[in-house]
Amino acid sequence: MDCCRHVNPFRACAGLRGLGYLMVALVAAIAAVSYYAVVVFAWGPMLLAGGAPAVGAAAVLAAFHVLLAMILWCYLMVVFTDPGSVPENWRHDAEDSRDPGSSSEEQGSAPRYCSRCQNGKPPRSHHCSVCNRCVLKMDHHCIWVVNCVGARNYKYFLLFLVYTFAETVLDTLVLLPNFIEFFQDESRHSSSPGDIAILFLAFVLNLAFALSLLCFIGMHTSLVTSNTTSIEVYERKKSVSWKYDLGWRRNLEQVFGTKKLFWFVPLYSTDDVHNIPAIRGLEFPTRSDAIV
Repeated sequence: MDCCRHVNPFRACAGLRGLGYLMVALVAAIAAVSYYAVVVFAWGPMLLAGGAPAVGAAAVLAAFHVLLAMILWCYLMVVFTDPGSVPENWRHDAEDSRDPGSSSEEQGSAPRYCSRCQNGKPPRSHHCSVCNRCVLKMDHHCIWVVNCVGARNYKYFLLFLVYTFAETVLDTLVLLPNFIEFFQDESRHSSSPGDIAILFLAFVLNLAFALSLLCFIGMHTSLVTSNTTSIEVYERKKSVSWKYDLGWRRNLEQVFGTKKLFWFVPLYSTDDVHNIPAIRGLEFPTRSDAIV
């Protein structure tokens, strides 16, 4: 019995890190297949051939590379940006300001504490068993980016989803004519079996990812506009009015900032970083009329 007490069931979660690196390799392989199918096989030769079709090919290839650059930029920002960790010996302001003789109930809800981190827990923070630490405004641990998605990289994660969806839709549409040709009589095929196989694989993978990402983007759109994380969905359902819901416009600003020009790039303006506490992940504005 004593040995069972020392077993940490969350230690198995560390294996998700290794799975995450495999997912990164899978994404790189899919990107390579798509690049070959779209640029090298389908539209690159049309551009080099010149003439009227080259204009359309140039537009397709330009859009393809712009979206690919944005995907890589957002992806690297999600991977290498700390989602937000709790400062050492962090304490809520209410703990310092309340009367030592009053109870926690008199001062509102009791301060939260993480027994694993041995530290205070800011509002909306949660302990990640994979990263083995508390993450500020944690949404989920994403094996695709080998990182947690939290207060400081959630915007980058959302942009990564949107640009990846746009890229997969573009790839699906521009490969569709070649995919249709795949089902024509074999004698009419002008390409090698290897090129046709890559084309078929690229089309199917991009179509599958586009459909799955559409559902994922729809879910996160609902979460962002209601100022909710994936972890908080159940808690929000139990409340009459969600205390962090400030209206869809202000909810968007809590994630993307107030500077509209920065909404579409994985960056924040200096003013937003200083003026919007939610981006830093330690404090969050709430509704005064919220009913639990």
